[in-house]
Amino acid sequence: MGEHRYKRSIKILRGNMRLQTTEKNKLVKTGNKMKKQSKSIVESLPFKIKDIKLAKLGRDKIDISEKEMPGLMELRRKYSKSKPLKGFRLTGSLHMTIETAILIETLKDLGADVRWASCNIFSTQDEAAAAIAKTKTPVFAWKGETLEEYWDCTLQALTFKNDLGPNLIVDDGGDATLLIHKGYELENYFNKYGKLPKITTKVDEEVVIEKLLRKVHKKNSNHWHSIIPDIIGVSEETTTGVARLQQMVEDASLLFPAFNVNDAATKSKFDNLYGCRESLADGIKRSTEIMLAGKTVVVCGYGDVGKGSAQSMKSYGCKVIVTEIDPICALQAAMEGFEVRRLEDVLDRGNIFVTTTGNKDIITLKHMKKMKDQAIVCNIGHFDNEIQVDALNKSSAKRDQIKPQLDRYTFKNGKQIFLLAEGRLVNLGCATGHASFVMSTSFSNQVLAQVFLAKNKPKTGIYDLPRKLDEEVARIHLKHLDADLTKLTKKQADYIGVKINGPYKKDEYRY
Repeated sequence: MGEHRYKRSIKILRGNMRLQTTEKNKLVKTGNKMKKQSKSIVESLPFKIKDIKLAKLGRDKIDISEKEMPGLMELRRKYSKSKPLKGFRLTGSLHMTIETAILIETLKDLGADVRWASCNIFSTQDEAAAAIAKTKTPVFAWKGETLEEYWDCTLQALTFKNDLGPNLIVDDGGDATLLIHKGYELENYFNKYGKLPKITTKVDEEVVIEKLLRKVHKKNSNHWHSIIPDIIGVSEETTTGVARLQQMVEDASLLFPAFNVNDAATKSKFDNLYGCRESLADGIKRSTEIMLAGKTVVVCGYGDVGKGSAQSMKSYGCKVIVTEIDPICALQAAMEGFEVRRLEDVLDRGNIFVTTTGNKDIITLKHMKKMKDQAIVCNIGHFDNEIQVDALNKSSAKRDQIKPQLDRYTFKNGKQIFLLAEGRLVNLGCATGHASFVMSTSFSNQVLAQVFLAKNKPKTGIYDLPRKLDEEVARIHLKHLDADLTKLTKKQADYIGVKINGPYKKDEYRY
């Protein structure tokens, strides 16, 4: 399936951590207490969260945020009676935030049987998870999961009653899709050679996945092959997840249809750009309480996320330097007035370094050693391997946790750097992610994609949101901002070759 970008290892939580699994406050210890092996793929749990007592706080926040998510509310009104998702088992692997809670309840309102896990060990808002668990929706997520717990939660979300799998998947980063495909590959190897392959990877997270898949195989050596025929498709939320899907298409290994939500204009040009423009600063300031004005910020990458990040820092009065590999993006940055340089040439100038690329090894250990004293390093790309966190942790640098998701590393020469959210998404690890309104545009696309998949059951491949629906998502949100659209006359529409009510741009048009 090509190279996969796995999240890096994190420090294992203490064995006495307690997690609530029923509404009667029955507790399950993780770490120290061993459970008897079940014939079922997963232990039967109604949910697994941090604290069900947070449900009231979560519900209050949901009630407030619903007013800021007009797209999802409109889709509920439109589809709640016809229930186009009725009878479909739906797995979600997406940040368990307040906004996601509203997405979950929208999908349920459309008839779906939903199970959910987060797609990042630090991104869950525990009150949101509690509010969803209170509605008897199986949710498996809490802030600060270990890697083992994270992948166990993903497996729980993928496993319905009687070990059935999902019909539909909402994915963010492709982890649910990845686990299914890796499990399928493992079964193929076993069926061919009569044994399981040795685990050869040295990457901590890959080891966790391989061990989990072997546990599943021990319980049912044909589990993944048995659930794949029922999978209608997946809708993918983010750039990196779409890149994984495209790699699988090129390798002819994609097992079911995929809907590319990320490249909808009302997702990538809003969530990635305007969302990051506000949430990056939120994460940095909540974690460090630093004054941004006057600081030099190095933004690695100038795609939509990089553009939003650079604009954010500029608006706070920062001096912004951009690094880029793409000459078109670099030219855009230069013409916006940003200094464009190589990272190696500005390590001694930056106060804050932000990775936004979706690639790996953007900031290496060698880079971090050359940064100025008390430089801040963070990432707002989906995975943590943009920064060489493993190498940093294995180096001679002394690590001190100032508070959760804020670590200070002291090198032998006395120089220090601060790493935010252990190199994972800083806006979700150190804050609460994007604001509800911009997530409404993104999640409206997710709902439309799920309805499309359920209705059309397309052939295996990658599909895009039709421009007409993209425009409709935008139209719904304009009302919330008290914006009035100008309407074309018949002559004007004919002159430019479009219909009066759209779509107004061709599918290949790039906003």
